[in-house]
Amino acid sequence: MLARLHDAIAAIASAPGRGAVGIVRVSGRDLGGLVKAVCGQALAPRHAHYLGFLDSQGGVIDQGLALHFPAPHSYTGEEVLELQAHGGPVLLQLLLARCLQALPGARLAEPGEFTQRAFLNDKLDLAQAEAVADLIDASTEAAARSASRALTGAFSHEIDGLRDRLIELRMLVEATLDFPEEEIDFLQQADARGRLARIAAALDAVLARARQGALLREGLRVVLAGQPNVGKSSLLNALAGAELAIVTPIPGTTRDKVSETIQIEGVPLHVIDTAGLRTDGEASDEVERLGIERSWGAIGSADVVIFLHDLTRGDDAAYRAGEHEISCRLPPGVSVLDVYNKIDAVDAQVMPADALALSARTGDGLEALRQRLLQLAGWQAGAEGVFIARARHLEALHATRAHVEQAQALAARDDAALDLLAEELRCAHDALGAITGRFTADDLLGEIFGRFCIGK
Repeated sequence: MLARLHDAIAAIASAPGRGAVGIVRVSGRDLGGLVKAVCGQALAPRHAHYLGFLDSQGGVIDQGLALHFPAPHSYTGEEVLELQAHGGPVLLQLLLARCLQALPGARLAEPGEFTQRAFLNDKLDLAQAEAVADLIDASTEAAARSASRALTGAFSHEIDGLRDRLIELRMLVEATLDFPEEEIDFLQQADARGRLARIAAALDAVLARARQGALLREGLRVVLAGQPNVGKSSLLNALAGAELAIVTPIPGTTRDKVSETIQIEGVPLHVIDTAGLRTDGEASDEVERLGIERSWGAIGSADVVIFLHDLTRGDDAAYRAGEHEISCRLPPGVSVLDVYNKIDAVDAQVMPADALALSARTGDGLEALRQRLLQLAGWQAGAEGVFIARARHLEALHATRAHVEQAQALAARDDAALDLLAEELRCAHDALGAITGRFTADDLLGEIFGRFCIGK
């Protein structure tokens, strides 16, 4: 993608399908000929013009609004033409083909290429560019607001503030390296230890908000597991507020995974109902056996497993043996939440002490389950200044934190080696730069922007 940055690019920038309005966008250099060919006249910069869009013979393809954005005052930083027409798929393809015909050398844009050019032309940094896609993909209001906050530069501002502190300390350390006789007093005179402590505290604060933003973006993968007929499908329906899964008293009704995304306080939860777990010998047929295999696969990739227990079958020895077998097979490292179902059908004294109990049928106890899931996710209700974040942002922040910790350990020594301290600060600086794109490899750019939709 980077090899063809000087090409003019064009694409349909509105969503696929029919709609009231559709947009064709063109970005490149010297679009004056294209503007006259398609619009029949020059356009005043950044003004909407209602006119006919012309084909190669001068006929009108459609009528709509045309906007011309001269460089560098455009989304991409290049010259941009946007045509807003009626939103028929065939009509938009005709307009796109006409733009490509009227502008020799122009080509179809690749996914994310408009936003990539905005990044490369310093209209957005990399964190802001990623926030564009996150805003489009947001599945909850909280996620949309956090993505919008990141798009306006809130996240980047925090990162730049940390970077400036590291640069200032690096400058002092590296300048001192040129004067070895001053190294002994440097740590005290420059308050290097105090500076590092303040950087570490600020970094922890940013990391905490970034974790919240990552949770809003990615959500939590929650798998409902347990033996047949413990109420997994009923619980899925209760959480979703809809009849998504079939519920019957017949064991093995659920044969495959059934999933639904819900939200709790703005956090998306991807809830997966699985086939009831039992041994291959107990499975009624091959289809159920395959469903059980898929259940274990879903459990292995879960963030949280809700292990659902049936309070009405606590005296059944075979049932208790099945519970023990499932407990032994649950993979280590996966958070398991034991939940006891059917409290409406038993005496309260039957429940284990401090148990999370509910009734999927009546809804009693559902709110307590929702709050427990948020606690397991690490969500802090009412957290201020949350900005959307991705896994790579968290990795970079953790890497920065590790280098700052190493720098603190070096600074704490009486015989602090300033050359090693300088290297740790440089590594921390580089890790932060990867978030906003100051130190980012081209292959990572291709990976990031290749996930965008075409036209954005």
